[in-house]
Amino acid sequence: MSLTELSGTPTPEPSTTEKPARPVRRVSPFGALLLRLHFYAGILVAPFLVVAALTGLAYTTTPQLDSILYGDQLTVAQVGDRQLPLAEQVGAARNAHPAGSITAVQPGDGDRTTKVVFSLPELGENQHTVYVNPYTAESQGQLTTWFGSTPATTWLDDLHRHLHLGTVGEHYSELAASWLWVMALGGVILWWRRRSVARATARHLLVPDLSTGRGVRRTRGWHATTGIWLTVGLLFLSATGLTWSRYAGANFASGLDALNARTPEISTSLTAVPAEPGGGHHHGDAGAGGTVESAAFDRVLTVARDAGLAGPVEIIPAQEPGSAWTVTQIDNTWPVAKDRVAVDPAASTVTDRSDFADWPLLAKLSGLGIQAHMGLLFGLVNQILLAALALGLLCVIVWGYRMWWQRRPTRSDRRAFAGTLPARGGVRGLPLWALLIGVPVVAAVGWALPLFGLTLLAFLVIDAVAGAVSRRRRPAEAPTSPAPAGT
Repeated sequence: MSLTELSGTPTPEPSTTEKPARPVRRVSPFGALLLRLHFYAGILVAPFLVVAALTGLAYTTTPQLDSILYGDQLTVAQVGDRQLPLAEQVGAARNAHPAGSITAVQPGDGDRTTKVVFSLPELGENQHTVYVNPYTAESQGQLTTWFGSTPATTWLDDLHRHLHLGTVGEHYSELAASWLWVMALGGVILWWRRRSVARATARHLLVPDLSTGRGVRRTRGWHATTGIWLTVGLLFLSATGLTWSRYAGANFASGLDALNARTPEISTSLTAVPAEPGGGHHHGDAGAGGTVESAAFDRVLTVARDAGLAGPVEIIPAQEPGSAWTVTQIDNTWPVAKDRVAVDPAASTVTDRSDFADWPLLAKLSGLGIQAHMGLLFGLVNQILLAALALGLLCVIVWGYRMWWQRRPTRSDRRAFAGTLPARGGVRGLPLWALLIGVPVVAAVGWALPLFGLTLLAFLVIDAVAGAVSRRRRPAEAPTSPAPAGT
C-alpha cells in the first residue's frame, strides 16, 4: 500500500491472515489530482510568494517611513491661522525650481505642505516636487518623485512589483498572484475533505488539533488552519495584484472595456480657444511662472470648492491650448473622495465633471481594491491587516516545507532528503463528464491568466515525462498491484 495523502472514508481491507489489516482510505481521482497540484505549486511557486510577502511587508511601512525620512518636506512645524494664496506658493516653488513646467499642484491643508510638481524631459516618468509652507510661502525642500510617491516609497514599490528588474521582474509578481488563489482554494478544499472524513467538528477546521502530538500531523494542522483564516485576504491580494499585472492585467483591462466599465473620462475640451496664448490655458504657460498663470490656480481652486470638491485635491493645468484645467479629489481613505471637475479658468466655470458615485461598479471596486492592496484605504488598520496577511502567508509556506521534510523516509535503507510525491493517477481516474467540463474551464482560466496557464502546462508535461521515465525503470517482473497511472 503506497503512502499518500488520504481523503476517503476508512474502509477495512479484507484479511486472510490472523491479524487484521490496517484500514485504508480511498483517494478519489479529484482529491489525488488536487493534492498533487497543491504539492507542486507549494514546492515550486512558494519561493515567489515568499519574495512577494517580504517585499509587500516592507511596503506596508511606507507611510511611517515617509514621515521619518521626509517629515521636513511633507509637514510644517507650525500650523498658521491663514493660508496664503496659491499664486504666492506657486511663485515660491518656481523661484526654488526655475526649470521645467508645472504639471500639478496639491494645495496643503492642516500641517501638510503644498506640493508643486515640475516635469523635465530628462526625468522620464519621474518629476521634481517642491514642498511649500502654505502659511509662509517658503520652500521646505525638493524631492524626485514618481506620481506623487517619495523616493523611499518608489523604491519599495519597484522592489515589490518587479525587484528593480524592469519588465523581466514583473513576471515574478504576476506568477505569484496567478497561483496564490489556486493554492488558497485548493488548500481549503483539501482540509475540508480531510476533516470531513475524520468527522471532525467545525472547531477543528479553524483551530489546530494539538492533541495529535508532534510531527507532521501537528504541522499540517497549523499549516491548514492558518491558511483557512487567511483565505479571504489571500484571494483579495491575488485578485487585486492581477489587475495591474502585465499580461493578466491587460486582459482585465480589455474586459472592462468590453463591459464599458472603465473609470469615466472627463472632457477638457473648450468650445473656443483663448485669443491670447498667454492666458494660462496651456501647459507652457503653467511652467512660465507668470502672474496670470499663478492667479489661475486660485481661481480654479475656488471654482472647484464651490462645485463641492472638498478635502485634498490636485490641480492639473491645461495640457494644450483650448483645454480646461482639471481638479481631482485625492482622498484615498475610507470614505474615499474621487470626484473630478474640468474648469475654464478664464470664465471661472465648470465645463464637465465626473463623480465617483456615478462610476460603473467594476470601476469602483477596482479602484477601491487597489487602494486597499496598497494599504491606503483604511489607514493604519489597512497596514496592520496587510502585514498580518504577509506574516501569516510566510508561516504557512514554512510549515508546508516542514511537512515535506517531516514526511521523508528515515530508515537506513530508504533515506531521502524530503518526502515522496503524492500519488499520480488523478487525471486518468476522472470521469468523462469532469474532463469535458474541467478542460475548457482550465483552458479559459489559462488564457485569462497566461503565466498560470503556461506554468500549469509545464507542470503537467514534466510530471507526465517523469511518470513515463519512472515506469520504464521499473523491474521487468509483474507487480503485485496495479501501477499508478501518470497524470
